[in-house]
Amino acid sequence: MIDEIIHCRLDAINTYHFSEEWENAAIPFEESLTEAQLTTFHKLLDCVSETATAEIRSAYKVGFKDGATMMQEIQD
Repeated sequence: MIDEIIHCRLDAINTYHFSEEWENAAIPFEESLTEAQLTTFHKLLDCVSETATAEIRSAYKVGFKDGATMMQEIQD
C-alpha cells in the first residue's frame, strides 16, 4: 500500500523546470558532445534519476512507518 501512495505522490511532483544553474551548465555541455556522448550522458542522467527516485521511495516508507509507530505509541 505504501508503494501505491508514493507512486501517486511522485506522479504529482512537478519537475518540468530545471534550475537556472542546471540550464547554464547542462545546455552548453550537451551542445559540445558528439551524438554517442550525448546518448551516454542521457543514460547516466537516467541512472541518477532512477537512483534518486528509489532513495525518495525508501525514505518515504521509513518516514511513513515511523509516523505510524509514533501514533501507535501515543495511543498506548
